[in-house]
Amino acid sequence: MTENSSRPFDGIRIVEFGQFVAVPFAAQLLGEGGAHVIKIEALEGDPTRRLSPIAPAESRTFISRNRNKHSLPLALSAAGARPVIDALLGWADVILTNFRPGLAEKLGLDWDSLKDSYPRLIVGAVSPFGKAGPDARLAGMDIVVQARSGLMAANGRLIEGRPAPGDPVSADYMCAMSLAFGVSSALLRRERTGRGGAVDVSLMQAAMTLANNQLVRSEVYDAERHKAVRAELEEKRAANASFADQMDVIPSARALPLLKVYFRTYETADLTIAVACGSQKLRESFIDVTGLEDPALRETDLSGWSAHYDALQAEAEALFRSRPADVWVADFAAAGVPVSAVKFPLELFEDDQAQANDMFHVLPHPTAGDITVLAPPVRLDGDGFQAGFPIAPFGSETEAILGELGIDEAERADLIGKGVTHTGRD
Repeated sequence: MTENSSRPFDGIRIVEFGQFVAVPFAAQLLGEGGAHVIKIEALEGDPTRRLSPIAPAESRTFISRNRNKHSLPLALSAAGARPVIDALLGWADVILTNFRPGLAEKLGLDWDSLKDSYPRLIVGAVSPFGKAGPDARLAGMDIVVQARSGLMAANGRLIEGRPAPGDPVSADYMCAMSLAFGVSSALLRRERTGRGGAVDVSLMQAAMTLANNQLVRSEVYDAERHKAVRAELEEKRAANASFADQMDVIPSARALPLLKVYFRTYETADLTIAVACGSQKLRESFIDVTGLEDPALRETDLSGWSAHYDALQAEAEALFRSRPADVWVADFAAAGVPVSAVKFPLELFEDDQAQANDMFHVLPHPTAGDITVLAPPVRLDGDGFQAGFPIAPFGSETEAILGELGIDEAERADLIGKGVTHTGRD
């Protein structure tokens, strides 16, 4: 690593064998911290390149996860690719993979295959459901993992009575953050010990982390109750009950007054707002602002107050509709209650708070023109993380990257001629 650098990953070399979200976004984060990232793509490119492109082989989705990188198209399974793969492994400090289950082993890109030859290498791998267990060999993507992990049900979103995933792909992005943290930790350990290692993360556990509040069980107080709930669920499923009916038997992690009155969204005279009163003091402030009355506010046992909170909910909803959002937001903010109008993502581009904190960056793109993108989500003094640069046109850096890996001109021409890689396509 470069000495005295303000960028935490300056001098670190990363090879990304990834597509879609988790690995590409993790590599982008590390690249924003100064890492030199080579992205290995199939000869036709990452699939997200073709999702409503705004320039040749460039889409908004691809640009959102693939900045601060250099791209090398490579037919990984071709016999002629092995010398390039070996050169990449010898060059790299870190490799990142999210292959379908079993492919990393087939290609010799898993930690067990590499640890003896490359003891300082860090191998970061994403799997759908973890490396062990009955589902370890199954394919998976965000919507499937949200279903399998309980996150979809925990979010409580229904469309036409069916459970629906959160949007955007939250499990994927949480997995990317976990991977970037794991790689950072492995690099720190290598600084101390000199050895590399394996970083394993799964989409399933990332999704479970997002549902963390609902995945805590007291074996003394909850285990038997959960057993009874599972039995009731089986009965409802056997009777073909709707998903909404099944949801009714699941105990909530939040107290009744929070859900009905104090921790929710409200329709106002013009917009929808969200309020969050997670403490006794904030609930008292809510009552002060609204002028409502809640005689159960200081009660600890709310089992007999269901009808009261139903009535208070209806009263609060009617009250909120009587005034515009800006009035409610100003009054709650003055009282110290967390509050905001509900925004659509496109409204954030001109949002004063986002602008004041430099949450966006204008990316001068060589083929798509100026594109506004999110700035790095982490700040580190001395410009430790920087928004950086767009990926070069697909295939245009092939010869330069191969040269950097020590592959001479004749070998480069042979690889291109055999279709193992290419220098760009129309």
